[in-house]
Amino acid sequence: MKWIHYTKFTGDDFGLSSEDLLKALSEFFLESGFQNQYMGFSEWNQHTLEDLKNALQRALEQGDAFDPDQAQRIQQALENMTPEQMDDLMNRLVQKLVDDGYINTDREQANETGPGGTGNADRKVDVKITDKSVDFLGFKTLKDLLGSLGKSSFGAHDTRDLATGVETSGAAKPYEFGDTLNLDISQTLFSAIQREGLKVPLNLEYSDLHVHQSEYQSSCATVLMLDCSHSMILYGEDRFTPAKKVALALAHLIRTQYPGDSLRCVLFHDSAEELRLGDLARVQVGPYYTNTRDGLILAQRLLNQEKKDMKQIIMITDGKPSALTLEDGRMYRNAFGLDPLVISRTLEEVGRCKKQGILINTFMLASDFGLVNFVQKVTELCRGKAYFTTPYNLGQYLLMDYMNRKTRTIH
Repeated sequence: MKWIHYTKFTGDDFGLSSEDLLKALSEFFLESGFQNQYMGFSEWNQHTLEDLKNALQRALEQGDAFDPDQAQRIQQALENMTPEQMDDLMNRLVQKLVDDGYINTDREQANETGPGGTGNADRKVDVKITDKSVDFLGFKTLKDLLGSLGKSSFGAHDTRDLATGVETSGAAKPYEFGDTLNLDISQTLFSAIQREGLKVPLNLEYSDLHVHQSEYQSSCATVLMLDCSHSMILYGEDRFTPAKKVALALAHLIRTQYPGDSLRCVLFHDSAEELRLGDLARVQVGPYYTNTRDGLILAQRLLNQEKKDMKQIIMITDGKPSALTLEDGRMYRNAFGLDPLVISRTLEEVGRCKKQGILINTFMLASDFGLVNFVQKVTELCRGKAYFTTPYNLGQYLLMDYMNRKTRTIH
């Protein structure tokens, strides 16, 4: 005999979409080790299914990511739920994220059992976010940052030059060999009439041809250098998570608004390494020193691979250089004061950047004497900019600098 079991209608999981859930879980997925800084070091976030469910339940109970009316309805419904109903709700919401391609779970371990044959599957299933999630988090961060700035639309990087493109933004000019043949018909005919008068047929000569001018827009290659030394989560403040958010927002901005630009990411610590932007959300800080020199060497190598008009390095750091890789491969470390050897070798690389026309803009997340003194020397050498920021305004400063800067004259 077929049985039908009726339960209280909960509004189809409160009407929450996968995007709503991902917004609420953004801090959980981007966490940089600040909450577990005294635990064992792990290069990547180690999220389990049980961790995800707990974070999801906390997000629903707090309701900060939802509008007030919706948050109140959710909280009232959660208060009336039994533990079994709550667990069933969490399972459905997690499955929604999986079905929509925002997270991946290790299915092979899901059927494992704990000691004594009891189910312990949730704690054995690792949860990883996908590239789709990274792209969405970048879009969300960019929208939040630009919303606070009052910006709604953006173009490409403007220069003081005029070129013969398709979009008109300047007066017409006589056609020269090599110009885009974007004819200004009115000016061309007027030139011919001035020369021959009103008669039919009207003879056009080469000197009559005029073309529209448009603003010359250049492309830019950017390397974002992120300091992931241990100080980025010390002193009661998480500085690395905001840096990751800015990197994701900048990547989304470049991909959607400046398609001719390129962005690559370099992590610098005891050494330096290029990081795929898709892996940025999962990376954590470690027990590292600050080897700025290795970061600059790698950044120059990456920029030399890009054929762009403009090349720049954006460096986000909270500490002065404190480590150096010697010629024989050994690591030299000194975290006390401004070490002459470390500083001199690092400034040598800054000088090489200047010779290659690479601009260095530095965003400081601290204001200690050593860092400020070092950054002053960097800006003097490269004629870049230095910003004293906090984790709260880092994104606004960086994005405004990226969008508002003007390029050098291209001859």
